[in-house]
Amino acid sequence: MKLKEYILKDPQDDHRFIPQEAEAAAEYIGLDSKTTLRLRLLSEELICMLPQLLSYGAGKFWIEVGENRAELHLSVSVDNSRYYDVNKILSVSTSGKNAAAKGILGKIAVAVESLLGNNENIADYDSYGVWSRGLASTDREAFWSLEAYKDAFSDEDTQQSYSEDWDELEKSIIANLADEVTVGVLGGKIDITVFKNF
Repeated sequence: MKLKEYILKDPQDDHRFIPQEAEAAAEYIGLDSKTTLRLRLLSEELICMLPQLLSYGAGKFWIEVGENRAELHLSVSVDNSRYYDVNKILSVSTSGKNAAAKGILGKIAVAVESLLGNNENIADYDSYGVWSRGLASTDREAFWSLEAYKDAFSDEDTQQSYSEDWDELEKSIIANLADEVTVGVLGGKIDITVFKNF
């Protein structure tokens, strides 16, 4: 069941509403206080993504609940009139690399950038391999999946070769609490969904 949809409009209001909505959803499905806190933490992780996501256009947030599960949704309608040159922005960095691509939330941001079709920029700043290691697909669409990204670290050689990425994955709140996170772009909309089973 889809709970109240919220139009993202003001950072202060958004930061207050999203965790409150997570707590309301937890109460609605009867979660205990520890599990409610986990759902709230996941909602706060989504808040961290808002500044970058809303740079693409207007967004909305909602939670869908079912028996022993919750899905946190962020959807942003891309405003194609907004233009920015990723290469020009990154040239300001001493290394020329995207420092924001560190951490799991940074990798999700790179996945959004990739799925929006900025693939010509990906090789320059995706030295962390998020695009190839988190890419999943169905017959109709490509999307980034946290589970596919985690699966890429299933062997010890990969964990050692990408020790910094592996360390980030082990320490990430969203990677440890969510059962899955997907990022997809279809029809001019960015959709990020966090899945949590209880």
